[in-house]
Amino acid sequence: MAPDRELATAGTRSPRHSPSARSSSSRHRTDRSDPSTNSRRPLTKKNVPRGRIISIFVVIAFVYAVLGARLFDIQVSQKDQYQEVGLAQRFQSVVIPSERGSIFDRNGNALAVSVERMSIWADPRVIKNPDTYARKLAPILGVEFNGLANSLGTKNRAFVYLARQVEPEISNQVKKLNLAGVGFTPETKRYYPAGDLAIPVLGFVGTDNNGLSGLEVDQESQLAGKPGKMSVEKDPQGRVLPDSQQRVFEPKSGRDLLLTIDQSMQYEVERVLVDEVTIAKAKGGVAVLADVRTGDILAMANVDGAITDVPAHPAKAGSANRALSDVFEPGSTNKVVTIAAAIEAGLVNSNTAFEVPSALMIDGTKFEDVHSHPSQLSVADILRISSNVGAILIARTLGADRFDAALRLFGFGQKTELNFPGEASGILLPRDQYNATSMASMPVGSGLAVTAMQMLQVYLTIANGGISVPPRLISATIDANGERHKKPLASSRRVISESTAATLTTMLEGVVSDGTGTKASVAGYQVAGKTGTARKPPYEKPPYRYVASFVGFAPTEAPRLAAIVVLDEPQINATGGLIAAPTFSRIIQYALAVDRVPATS
Repeated sequence: MAPDRELATAGTRSPRHSPSARSSSSRHRTDRSDPSTNSRRPLTKKNVPRGRIISIFVVIAFVYAVLGARLFDIQVSQKDQYQEVGLAQRFQSVVIPSERGSIFDRNGNALAVSVERMSIWADPRVIKNPDTYARKLAPILGVEFNGLANSLGTKNRAFVYLARQVEPEISNQVKKLNLAGVGFTPETKRYYPAGDLAIPVLGFVGTDNNGLSGLEVDQESQLAGKPGKMSVEKDPQGRVLPDSQQRVFEPKSGRDLLLTIDQSMQYEVERVLVDEVTIAKAKGGVAVLADVRTGDILAMANVDGAITDVPAHPAKAGSANRALSDVFEPGSTNKVVTIAAAIEAGLVNSNTAFEVPSALMIDGTKFEDVHSHPSQLSVADILRISSNVGAILIARTLGADRFDAALRLFGFGQKTELNFPGEASGILLPRDQYNATSMASMPVGSGLAVTAMQMLQVYLTIANGGISVPPRLISATIDANGERHKKPLASSRRVISESTAATLTTMLEGVVSDGTGTKASVAGYQVAGKTGTARKPPYEKPPYRYVASFVGFAPTEAPRLAAIVVLDEPQINATGGLIAAPTFSRIIQYALAVDRVPATS
């Protein structure tokens, strides 16, 4: 029985023959042969290789090291940079405009000032209904509805200007609307109290108060000052946080300019020039008035001629300062340079006589005098009656080298010391391009071109005893504390001797007393000066166009004031003696009275 029980037990309990045992055995075999089955087993110290554990720890350590290094870089090395980024997200900087300096005439009269005005802006991100806003604002601001609505609807922007530098009545109307997202920023707006008086000299500024022309741009560094900045703390939606931190950097005001211009004289010069341009039906005109002793410009006028229904008028804002920017052939006013050089070289004096024919033919070009005259003329007579042929003969005596040197010594071919924006250098041939024709045309003021200021500088030099005093427009600056900083006079230089200057002055008196410039005379004063009439190119083909001019100074005993008048394309009385000379007389007479220069005769 025992064996039977043992057999029965083996048949029912033996793990080798039970289904579960076979299944278990099968699984063990499968585990050894199927890698995919091994992958599902949990990792333990018993079944993971030691090398893999070390690799994992190395990778983890490396990752932590990189993160630590980056954290150190952010928190220590680049702390300031990221702090600025964070502050930039919380703070919005608003520029506080500096107060632009004012411009005054020599007597303290305001010519250009800045007045505080409000600019209106909006934050489109907080505006829910742009059309409603636009309907309310457009009539007040005087702008087109659609454009305003589009600006107010630009949700990707936090700031848009609605109007710049508006008058108080407009900003007050907008404030009363109490519109959320609409703000106001104080700015300054440039005003010119005297209107267009001397405006080509003063220039003008843009909407952002930066100089664009004239002295406004030339003296930008002095006038502009330094803007300030205010930082305000805002929430993520761009709203200013109540009682938030603010940082303010105060602006620095610009300096005021004190000009040499005299408002009264400037007004009169412009008025007289408008009259004469109208009478002559000229295309336009310029006039400059200066103090002989200092070179100070007392008036610099630019006048536009009549066009259809618009009468002659002083030049408007944006116009060039043609007294410095435009060049013209001076004509007979240049004869004084030719004669001055010959006297200075010791070749002639005022009484030196020349046999002067009525015309000369030079390289196929005829040069002739306008009026008949005796065959023999002194140097003084040549200047007094403005003989072209006589001036050419004097230039031949002088020679090309000395003539060219004299032109350049007087300042032709180069800008004046004003160095005004847009100032021209004039046109002067290089010495190696001179020929027989140019040595005949240039001594009589043709074949070269000058600005009105360059030609006036020649006569200022003669009036000042042969010494050239550089012209100036600014006498001083005034800082924000009210302290005046005087601008020193530029260095003067001698051009001709005092005796040559005295001889020329006497001869120029003769031009006014008994020559081509009699209409330039002023009762009670001795006046010296010269007429000029130059044909504009094309020279041979009518209708001919002319530039008429007169330049001179007074009183001759002790010169105080000098002036030049240039009329472009006069249609009536188109000569320097008939139209420019009387204009000079009116200008210099008024200036002598204002400057309280005693009469001399």
